[in-house]
Amino acid sequence: MEQTVYLQLEDGTCLAGKPFGAPLSGDVTAEVVFTTAMTGYVETLTDPSYYGQMVVQTFPLIGNYGVNPTDFESEGIHMSAYITREWCAQPSNFRSQLDLDAFLKQQNVPGIYDVDTRFLTKRIREKGVMNGRLTLQKPSEADARSLSGWRAADTVSRVTCKETFEIPAGLPRFHVVLWDFGAKKNIARKLHALNCRLTVVPADTSCEKILALSPDGVMLSNGPGNPKDNLSIVKELEKLCQTGIPIFGICLGHQLLALANGADTEKLKYGHRGANQPVKDMDTGRTYITSQNHGYAVKNDTLPSHAVLSFLNLNDDTCEGIRYTSFPGFSVQFHPEACGGPQDTSFLFEEFSALMERRAKECR
Repeated sequence: MEQTVYLQLEDGTCLAGKPFGAPLSGDVTAEVVFTTAMTGYVETLTDPSYYGQMVVQTFPLIGNYGVNPTDFESEGIHMSAYITREWCAQPSNFRSQLDLDAFLKQQNVPGIYDVDTRFLTKRIREKGVMNGRLTLQKPSEADARSLSGWRAADTVSRVTCKETFEIPAGLPRFHVVLWDFGAKKNIARKLHALNCRLTVVPADTSCEKILALSPDGVMLSNGPGNPKDNLSIVKELEKLCQTGIPIFGICLGHQLLALANGADTEKLKYGHRGANQPVKDMDTGRTYITSQNHGYAVKNDTLPSHAVLSFLNLNDDTCEGIRYTSFPGFSVQFHPEACGGPQDTSFLFEEFSALMERRAKECR
């Protein structure tokens, strides 16, 4: 008889499912979030921004095109567990190298399927993001109450690179420092495609060390957790903003840059996770469909006088982008490098390139 796995939420909700992926040897506790993306599950699994979370896929069948390592956004899986309605045991795609179950086993990440993910998603939408626990023992109400105090700690330090390294370019046009808070590989790919030589630095790198590398620009990457847990990084960013070096921030990088300039952030009820988030360009009025993965947002009414709201989320009117007028910098909450997902806003990398070109001309 197949084993039963229980998913308990801190509000007392308990769902039963079946295990796949790595065997559940003990209880797993994490924040339970959902993503509405219909494709790109390999990129979701390997996105470091999901550290400390269990991810619910709202699309009912996951794994039908298998797993290909060339699609990875990092070296492996960072989420705590994976929750699906159904997983495909026989993927059909010429690029597939292994199935979803084998990949989770390889990465030692447990999964649970045969769960009513529609009910679970609606529960999170109604109640907000909650902590949850995967367990083999049917839990009690007391177990649910104990979940409320759990919190992922040191999230950025768990996913950043451990030491500085370079990604060379044949005929580099610019030298960009990629400040790694949990960077997705496609950020580096996009910059490399623009003939940028990259120096990737750990999250705890000081402003002085970054300046010593003589970059033409600094990219602030995505990453997991509450941006206010990274106040030491914010202090270094404050100093960097005074140097005149072009800065481009994505997701967590966007939030950290806002904090460094005096804005505030807040936790969203259930966040934005998926590949179908509409955002409005405040300059042109044009709407773009974007890929997103975040649980926090910059508060619109806290932007300083030298910051302009550049993109707005059309679902809930939250801040999706900021352009700064006191230094050559901008940031976005969504993922312009998204893969898999819409690439409507990849032009932002070219705008970053234009800022570096302008800066280079001014310094000649």
